[in-house]
Amino acid sequence: MQKTVSIKDIIAKLKATFQDEDQTKHLLNNVKKFCLVIVKAAILIGVGYVILSPVIGMIVNSISSNKDAYNPMVFVLPENPTLEKYALVLERLDYFPTIARDLLYTITLTGLQLLICSMVGYGFARFDFPGKKILFACVVVMIVIPAHTIMLPLYMTFKSFDPFGLVTMLKGTPGLMGTVVPMYLMTLLGCGVRSGIYIYIFNQFFRGLPKEIEEAALVDGAGVWYTYFRIMLMNAMPSVITVTVFSIVWQFNDTFYAKLFLISEEVVISKRISGLQALIANQDKILDVTIQELYLHAGVILIILPVIIIYCVLQKYFIEGVERSGIVG
Repeated sequence: MQKTVSIKDIIAKLKATFQDEDQTKHLLNNVKKFCLVIVKAAILIGVGYVILSPVIGMIVNSISSNKDAYNPMVFVLPENPTLEKYALVLERLDYFPTIARDLLYTITLTGLQLLICSMVGYGFARFDFPGKKILFACVVVMIVIPAHTIMLPLYMTFKSFDPFGLVTMLKGTPGLMGTVVPMYLMTLLGCGVRSGIYIYIFNQFFRGLPKEIEEAALVDGAGVWYTYFRIMLMNAMPSVITVTVFSIVWQFNDTFYAKLFLISEEVVISKRISGLQALIANQDKILDVTIQELYLHAGVILIILPVIIIYCVLQKYFIEGVERSGIVG
C-alpha cells in the first residue's frame, strides 16, 4: 500500500535540508577563518623572528659567560648567565654621564626640528608665494638624495666657516669642526637629519585640516602666529608625536654627521661603540676576539635601551600619529 506524504512532511524535509546546508556553510566559514588565522600567525611570527632574532642573539650573548661562548651544547639560553659584561661596559663607556649628554643633545635637536619643520610644512600647506613649487621640489630632493652625496660640500663649508671672523674671535681658529654647532645650524635652517621627511609629514597633515578653523580664528581676532601655535599645532599632535619618535631615533643613532663634523665621543655615545673592543683589549687585556664580541653585544644593548624605552612610552601615540599624519598620503 503506497504511503501518502502530506504537505507538512515535505515542508519539514525541506527545512531539515536547508538547515543542514546552513550548518555546512557555517562550518566551512569557520574552517576558512581558522586557516586564515593560522596563516597570519605564521607570517607574523616568521617576520617577527627575522626582525628580532639579531636583538635576541645580542641579549643572549651579552649575558653569556666565557665558558658558554665555547660550549657547543649552549643554544639560545646560556648555562651560566652573568651580568659581568654589563658592569665592565658601563665603566668603559662612562655610560650614565655620556648618555645624559647624548640625550640632551638629541632632545634639543628634536625640539628645534619640530619647530622649524612644522612651520615650514604649515607654510607650504596654507600660503601661496613665489617659487613655492620649486622650494617644495627642493624638499622632495632632500628626501630622495642620500646625505653621502653632499658630504664633501658640507665638510668644506663648516671646516672654513667663519662669518665676519666671529668664529675665530670666539674659538681662536676658523671652522666649526669638532663641535655640535654644525648640527644646530643645519637643523635651524631646515636641512637637518631627515628634515625633508618631517616637512612632508607636516605638510600632508596641515593640508588635511579644514580651513574653516583658521577662518574662525581670524574672525575672533587671532593673528597668524597665535593661530599657528595655539590652534593648528595643537590639532597636529598626531604628526608631532610621529616626528618626535622618528627624530629622536634618527638623531640618537646618527653616526654619519657625528663623524663628518668630528663631534666628540663625549657627546655622541654611538661613536664609542666602534672602539669598545679595542678599549677592552688595551685596558682589560682581554685579547680573545670571541670574548670581546660578548662585551660588544652588551654595549650595543645598553646604547639602544633608551630608544626602546622611549618607543614603548610613546607607542600608542606613535601608531595613532602614523595613521592620521598622512605619511602614506
